Amino acid sequence: MQLSTGVELRYVEQGSPGGEAVLFLHGYTDSHHSFDLSLPHLPSRYRAYALDQRGHGDSQRPACCYTQQDFAADVAAFMDAMRISRATLVGHSMGSFIAQQVALAFPQRVEALVLIGSAPTGNNAVIRGLNDFVVTLEDPVDPGFVHEFQASTVFQPVPDSYLNTLVSESLKVPARVWKDALAGLIAEDHSARLGQIAAPTLIVGGDQDSIFSVAEQQALAAAIPGARLVLYPQVGHAPHAEVPQRFVKDLTDFLHAVR
Repeated sequence: MQLSTGVELRYVEQGSPGGEAVLFLHGYTDSHHSFDLSLPHLPSRYRAYALDQRGHGDSQRPACCYTQQDFAADVAAFMDAMRISRATLVGHSMGSFIAQQVALAFPQRVEALVLIGSAPTGNNAVIRGLNDFVVTLEDPVDPGFVHEFQASTVFQPVPDSYLNTLVSESLKVPARVWKDALAGLIAEDHSARLGQIAAPTLIVGGDQDSIFSVAEQQALAAAIPGARLVLYPQVGHAPHAEVPQRFVKDLTDFLHAVR
């Protein structure tokens, strides 16, 4: 899909063409494949769209512009192109901050928010430590590093085929996008504006998240009016992949409740 923001995005879709729109936004260096384990459990009454965001997956990799505002503008432009007036946004990790940004910049377009593995800000000690290494990356990015990075995000085991797919997708991302997307995540801090989010919000996290602590997840829930936090025991940074059936049940229960 060619967007008005000038970027061509790849996406996958499933479900009833007239169903309630749900947009899935993947995390840093991931792609729509991040949701491969959860989307099969989503009832067909929902019209699901999973995007490869700019610079990621098989979408276009422009030379510049990887701020949270750029990613959020792409989401709004995608909705325009698909003639979706309002949608629920389901964002994981970096995608959760993009979803927050969309809710702040385009509140009239957001029916509800589901934030997975999230926090009030992406600028914490773990992310800054990752950035210290990422700024040294050169092409081709080392597959060993990518495998270690992806494996570190989960606590519960995931299928080898799924992990290998995530690694392959991350290896598509050039070093410059690794650097620019992470810099954009660190630079944007809209935590002071989270109280302006009016959309019903579900926050889903794991108590073994290696990137965002339980305290950070709780702080996010406290900052967004009426937000509900579901914290899974013995689950890491990717609940949608580690316990996909439970995640989809909580997602669909939430969507039913806010209709």
